[in-house]
Amino acid sequence: MPEAYPMPVFHFVCDWGGERVGFSEISGLTQEVQAIEYREGASPEYSPIKMPGLRKYSNITLKRGVVKKDNEFFSWLSTVKLNQIERRDIVIKLLDEEHAPVMVWKVVNAFPVKVEGPQLKATGNEVAIEAIELAHEGLQVQNE
Repeated sequence: MPEAYPMPVFHFVCDWGGERVGFSEISGLTQEVQAIEYREGASPEYSPIKMPGLRKYSNITLKRGVVKKDNEFFSWLSTVKLNQIERRDIVIKLLDEEHAPVMVWKVVNAFPVKVEGPQLKATGNEVAIEAIELAHEGLQVQNE
């Protein structure tokens, strides 16, 4: 039986509803369950019990190289109009060597809360990177 190795992080694709789908980095695929502390006044224990509470999802950050005449991040952010914004479902796939998905993250009702331009430096020798930060209402994980 061949030994199983963990998947590398560098082969992935993201469908975010935009024209260009290539990203150099995706972070924030985090979810947690907040603990609720509770204690009855007549409890013989002098400490509260803990039980599961609300789910909380971190914002997701997508980074990519700046390309001439591509302003999709700012265009999406500009859809904010008095408590309304264009929401999108995002699908992020970690791929194997055959380009088949191994893990899939499905992000529900995402919308941009921040767009960050590149860090400009006169002595730099890097690609100009822009980032978009997304808030969302749910994260489903599928391990294929």
